[in-house]
Amino acid sequence: MALTCCAGLSMGAQAQQSTIIRLAPEDQERGLNGMQKNFFFTTETGTSNPEYRNAGFFGQRLRPYLAGNQEALANLNDYRRQKWLFLAERLTFVGAVGLYGQQVLALDEKQQYFNNTQKAAIGVAAFSLLSNIFISRNTNSHFQRAVEAHNAGLPAARTGVLYQLRPSTVGLAASATGRPLLALSWNLR
Repeated sequence: MALTCCAGLSMGAQAQQSTIIRLAPEDQERGLNGMQKNFFFTTETGTSNPEYRNAGFFGQRLRPYLAGNQEALANLNDYRRQKWLFLAERLTFVGAVGLYGQQVLALDEKQQYFNNTQKAAIGVAAFSLLSNIFISRNTNSHFQRAVEAHNAGLPAARTGVLYQLRPSTVGLAASATGRPLLALSWNLR
């Protein structure tokens, strides 16, 4: 009986690992500095109107589908780290604005707008806003890379030859003479 349960669990994990994950069309188009909202994904193939599921704020609902693919899980962990940093930045900003407001309204006789505590609160709020630019820059790409790494690990019969031959990164580079070059790179698996 224990052997049957183990075999059933391994078949279930293998079935989850062999599913193709597709993102919602609007989520596929998110780029750098995109919206910081939840991703939606589906594992249905061949339907004209698939049902998309919410991946959760940290991508936790996608994690069972990525089990066994270390590269995909590493990208999902990077996504989760970036989301935690995003939350910490938002809390820091709200705390700094709250401290500034408390300092303005603290005195009954006259309001003061620029004492040393308020200067520090303004500095922390400004630093928080600037750090948000760097925190949210690649957050979405980590999630998209996790899905791509999962789908790239599937057999060619399921994903197509063209999908596996596509370059992993595309960019521009300069030659030694200064001419622009198209830079393509592939991940070897």
